Amino acid sequence: MSKKQAVAAPLARPKAAGVSKWLLLFTVSITGGVVMILELLGTRIIAPYYGASLYVWSALISVTMFALALGYYAGGWLSDRFPRLRLPHILLAAALSAVLIPFFSGPVMEFCNPAGLRLGAFASAFILFTPALTALAMVGPFTIKLATEDLQGVGTVAGSVYAISTLGSVLATLLLSFYLLPAFGARAIIFSASLILLALAGFLMFRDNQGFVKPASILPMLLTGALIGALAINGFALARPQAAEFKVIHAEESNYGWVRVVDNQKYGARLLLSDASVLSAQALNNGRTLLNYQNVIAQLPLFRPDAKQALLIGLGGGHIALGFNAAGLTTDTIEIDPAIAQAALDYFNFKPNGEFLVGDARYEIKKLHKQYDFIIHDCFTGGTEPTHLLTVEMLTQLRGMLSEQGVLALNYVGFTQGEGTQAVASVYRTLRHVMPEVRVFITDKAEFTDFIFLASRQPINLDPRQPDPRVNWLLDHEYHLDETQGILITDNYNPLESMQVRKSEHYRQVFMQRISPELLIL
Repeated sequence: MSKKQAVAAPLARPKAAGVSKWLLLFTVSITGGVVMILELLGTRIIAPYYGASLYVWSALISVTMFALALGYYAGGWLSDRFPRLRLPHILLAAALSAVLIPFFSGPVMEFCNPAGLRLGAFASAFILFTPALTALAMVGPFTIKLATEDLQGVGTVAGSVYAISTLGSVLATLLLSFYLLPAFGARAIIFSASLILLALAGFLMFRDNQGFVKPASILPMLLTGALIGALAINGFALARPQAAEFKVIHAEESNYGWVRVVDNQKYGARLLLSDASVLSAQALNNGRTLLNYQNVIAQLPLFRPDAKQALLIGLGGGHIALGFNAAGLTTDTIEIDPAIAQAALDYFNFKPNGEFLVGDARYEIKKLHKQYDFIIHDCFTGGTEPTHLLTVEMLTQLRGMLSEQGVLALNYVGFTQGEGTQAVASVYRTLRHVMPEVRVFITDKAEFTDFIFLASRQPINLDPRQPDPRVNWLLDHEYHLDETQGILITDNYNPLESMQVRKSEHYRQVFMQRISPELLIL
């Protein structure tokens, strides 16, 4: 054979007999989908403990990218050096790593909790998700090697593998968000994904008549498979942990958070929780709100006694709307999370007397062609906010919906001194940019408190000579801010999340002191 002929001859690659290319491509489509499912559900598992902030999302995305890089490299290296390591072994490792996540999530997050919000969230994500995601990433290199018959076709095979894997990720993302998560919940989906990987590993094992011909090679696989199945079945049946003084009345997973209605039997309070946020709190004996800022907002009719129409953005348990309804106002409401909206109706005695909209406020307000006397912007969600609702553009839209005498009330939690005051000053400066008149009140004369911003085109006056004690209380709790300490928040430039680190961490500390950790484990 000539040298030229030797170069032209195809270089064979080992292939698992009985395993077709189509089966291999189906395998990578499944594993690509499971990668995205685990990444997206990672926030659902970690958010109840650390909050649904940018830091939690960043932690999950970073861990996913690291695990994929590690898995791609390790998969290629192992497939070249250990021929006895087969694709079913990798799938079984991925299934076992995934099925263990819900069982270990509580202990892992509790262990990482002393590291704080940012490092704790990252460490928890790293420990919980790196093994499964790394194993899933290893499937690609193993599949490429099995499907490649000669070096001349390796580019086509590699491209096909990663294209099919990506398509699997796209389909799984859509299926998860539009159907699976609201219908079944995160735990059930993870256990089901583990069983699918287990079934795929078993099918490939019996199709691979070269790697699994001896009982000694099959028995460990069967034992591991039995363990995965037992864990998954036990996970489906296992009840969520309960805290002694708390009674969970209702729990539901939506696309926006893990919503729970919980009764604190020790203090006689009913709480509406979404992930690591308290959205509403009421006394069990009389149904009155236990959140001070809502009592302040309820005094808005003092400023505009002739008001008739109100809009509430951020429903929570609906206490603000109920107070306005009782005062004779017609109140339209917008709530982004359908699970929260339904909980307000079912467990907090909310009865809408105006339009009842469910969706993102930036979109839903376009459906409202009214002029409001009051617009209440109440979107605080536990140490963080949907910051896109605090920009010049959003506030300008709300200004256009106010009557000439209308008042925009915005609730914002922050610090009166130290790190984090720039965020409060930025909200104030942005409001001042949009509305000429802005007054600020605080619920407590403390370092950490609720700021209630009142903004209008017209003066917002209170007469100190009035005998009404509510007027004197408001004047005593008025707070003066320096807008030069803040920045203008726009859709184009919105660093508010980074300004709120101290607030997020402090809110979480308070939250963890008042809520039993068992209630935060999904």
